[in-house]
Amino acid sequence: MTMMGTDVLADGVVLWRRGGFVEDRWARIGDEDALPPEGAVIVTLARWQDLRRSDAPGAWEVGVALAAGDDVREIAADLPRLALITLDFPKFTDGRSYSAARLLRERYGFAGELRATGEVLLDQIPFMRRCGFDSFAISHEPTRRALADGRLTDVPIYLQPVSERGEVPVGTRPWLRHRA
Repeated sequence: MTMMGTDVLADGVVLWRRGGFVEDRWARIGDEDALPPEGAVIVTLARWQDLRRSDAPGAWEVGVALAAGDDVREIAADLPRLALITLDFPKFTDGRSYSAARLLRERYGFAGELRATGEVLLDQIPFMRRCGFDSFAISHEPTRRALADGRLTDVPIYLQPVSERGEVPVGTRPWLRHRA
């Protein structure tokens, strides 16, 4: 299947980034799989910890796949060495990876690519982008079709403030209104 010039990956996942579908240059490497001599690889947290300890030679651009609930502090010191972090959404009602994304971007200053994987639905993408995600591995067919048709909506008003960006003016939320 091809969508807007981009092949759907073997597992039915399409990568969406910066408003369009793109080729995924990253190879997912299992814990028991041999590493290629070079290239962009995504490894699990456990595999990264082994690679980090062994100082294995290789010309890799490394990404780490974190499962929902993995502690981002485990890789905090390694963030300058990582080009990509994937955060999994095992089901659309599981919000742990939203929190992990905020921590990675704001507390730890991760500047690389942050990718949402798993159950990524169309209505979640604006909120995921707001938390710092820049790419999305889309397996949900209706979401892929909606993105291909340009039906991603924007959320113009957020009820919860985020970080120091101050996107919601003081006094506009009921709990911050001041009495005259």
